[in-house]
Amino acid sequence: MKRSPLWRRAAIVLSAVVLLAFGAGVAYAYWSATGIGAGSATSASSSAFTVSSGTPTGGPLTPGGAQSSVPFTVSNLGSGEQRLTKVTVTVAESDGSTWNSVGGCSAADYTVGTPLITYGNIPGGGSVSGTVSVAMNNLPTNQDGCKNATVPLYFVAS
Repeated sequence: MKRSPLWRRAAIVLSAVVLLAFGAGVAYAYWSATGIGAGSATSASSSAFTVSSGTPTGGPLTPGGAQSSVPFTVSNLGSGEQRLTKVTVTVAESDGSTWNSVGGCSAADYTVGTPLITYGNIPGGGSVSGTVSVAMNNLPTNQDGCKNATVPLYFVAS
């Protein structure tokens, strides 16, 4: 019995498929292994906030007179986000020490209000702005020493 050419083609195709299947099985062979390693990363530290104040509005202070509003900005000069939770403002020297302008005038002659600012996270390189009010107290003593005084404000942001 003579086989047809179609059967011969089928046998060739079947042989090719079998060879490819075995060859594909070899392509998926692998070795298994295990390994260990170590690494590290470094965290930065926090950066101090910086505070700058602007030009007061509301005119010069007088005993019992109108208050002045002082704008200020708290800046995060660090690269990471930091949380601002509190700003305090007092009448004091730039190092926080007691201020006495001249005889007869001191920090006790002034009242500083609660800073108005939105607290929360400040992104690295970012800032938030606020205002604080300052008023001159109307005391029962002579306050002539405060005439033309420049009242220093000391800001602490944390």
